Amino acid sequence: MIRAHDLHKRFKTRTGIVDAVAGVGFEAADGQITGLLGPNGAGKTTTLRMLYTLMQPDAGHIEVDGIDPARDPVAVRRALGVLPDARGVYKRLTARENIAYFARLHGLSAARTAERIAALSSALDMDGILDRQTEGFSQGQRTKTAIARALVHDPRNVILDEPTNGLDVMTTRAMRQFLLGLRAEGRCVIFSSHIMQEVAALCDRIVIIAKGRVVAAGTADELRVQTGRDSLEDAFVHAIGSEEGLHA
Repeated sequence: MIRAHDLHKRFKTRTGIVDAVAGVGFEAADGQITGLLGPNGAGKTTTLRMLYTLMQPDAGHIEVDGIDPARDPVAVRRALGVLPDARGVYKRLTARENIAYFARLHGLSAARTAERIAALSSALDMDGILDRQTEGFSQGQRTKTAIARALVHDPRNVILDEPTNGLDVMTTRAMRQFLLGLRAEGRCVIFSSHIMQEVAALCDRIVIIAKGRVVAAGTADELRVQTGRDSLEDAFVHAIGSEEGLHA
């Protein structure tokens, strides 16, 4: 389980101070997929970076399985599998070598590494590319490799920043089934997406962020009721429109 409590993050720019995250709080439960939805610049990626310890919040705190990353960041990193927004792979290595390298960083034995690579290759349909050098891989093949290496240590909590971005239709369908499989295994899954249909189809709970704040949260049905709109897309537009009006 992942909890975010009143997170704040500011950045200095040439034009002044920007409040990228200004009070984000939510809970992502085990055995559920929690979606972060918001327009560009809403603070989603900054929030995710704080959750997986790449950034420290200026205020507020985080719990991952009850552990505060400010006190024990190593334990939190062991409990997380992360697909960041920047997900390059080592081009001179094969997909298998990329995954095995991350397994060694996590201290997995050779036998356990082989076991995990076999399981992930099967789940992500990577058998045909596993021993190919990753230079020249398609976007989907790179994403699969990046997800496999992120999950090689079998974490209970998974954070994915736009995992289907740039993928073709068939690869996107396969990725959605993979996410549902993670949920069925009882893992805590958080992912961000711009694709409304994807969020509606996959997420048990949705957190809408705008201007660095949570402006609505709940199931897709709850969000439609809260906003008085018939579709999730209309509910989303209404929620972020209300926030834009407050800060105009």
